[in-house]
Amino acid sequence: MSGPVPTRVDGTAKTVLLGLIDDAVASGWTHSRVCMVLGVDRRRAWRWTLRRAQDTLDDARPGGRPIHSLLSSERDEIVRLFDEWGDVDRSHRKLAHRGSYLRRVWVSPSTVDRVLAGHGLALAGTPRPVRAAKTPWPNWCEWRPNQLWCWDGTQIQACKQAKHAYAIVDVVSRKWDASHLTTTPDSVAARVLFTKALQKEGLLTEEAAARLDDPNADIPDSNEDPLLSAVSDNGPEMRAGDTAKFMAICSIAQHFGRRSTPTDQAWIESLFSHAKGVHPHLETLDDPADLTGELERVRLHYNTVRFHEHVGYVTPNDEHTGQGNQIRQARQHGLRQADQQRRVHYRNQPLT
Repeated sequence: MSGPVPTRVDGTAKTVLLGLIDDAVASGWTHSRVCMVLGVDRRRAWRWTLRRAQDTLDDARPGGRPIHSLLSSERDEIVRLFDEWGDVDRSHRKLAHRGSYLRRVWVSPSTVDRVLAGHGLALAGTPRPVRAAKTPWPNWCEWRPNQLWCWDGTQIQACKQAKHAYAIVDVVSRKWDASHLTTTPDSVAARVLFTKALQKEGLLTEEAAARLDDPNADIPDSNEDPLLSAVSDNGPEMRAGDTAKFMAICSIAQHFGRRSTPTDQAWIESLFSHAKGVHPHLETLDDPADLTGELERVRLHYNTVRFHEHVGYVTPNDEHTGQGNQIRQARQHGLRQADQQRRVHYRNQPLT
């Protein structure tokens, strides 16, 4: 043996160490000196000497029985609960609360899970729904303004008379194309909203406008690519038949996101979050006329004043009109030119 004595040693090793200590003490060494040389604490050696006299040098089995451990009757009750209610509750959390609800056993959910696992039992649980695949953009779609519009609605609770506010945002340029405040969220609101946006962007042709004015107009049969794609969730007004007919007349393809996946419409969700977060007074307006005017003012500021991070810190209107790249290139040119001017300036300065 060499080095310090480990924390735990068996009875044989203790007997050997105690024999070395006894022989050294009999030869004139002090007990403390022998223990120091052997690397064992002297108090530990004294305890081993007492235990040798009692023939208990081997350590007892570690642990013990915790005083808060489950009773055998409680374990049996958990198994019976599984047999009676497992198909109903299907969860160890619910099963634990079922036991206390029936006043039969009071245990934590983790205890139920551990006991069932010890008996080789497992609850069926609720299977997770299959994750739906995201629908890709159509092949005819180009990454440019007025090709992908995202639309949705939000609620302004203070405006009781017309609390449903709809908006359209261009996915590419992030321009807030149009907004509409309405009393009821239906296909009529969608029609008014898109008519506004198409007129503002100059995309509503005379032929399409004439068909919209005719309630009996048929959907045009054309093999040409759609005008643009409208991205939305699966709300009733989005899935309505009248909305689908209106979109078809205007040559707009509908692109629906996955159910319960708001990130598929992240562009419009971000717009609403910004509008309500930066302009909290919108949530306090209770007059529809005032709210409509403020939404239009905020829309104008959003499009022409506020720099948008996701389009390279230009305004959405700049990006929408094709000036974004020119502005970004001018900034890079200005940064290089300013850097050169600083270098020329400081190179011509005397050292101090």
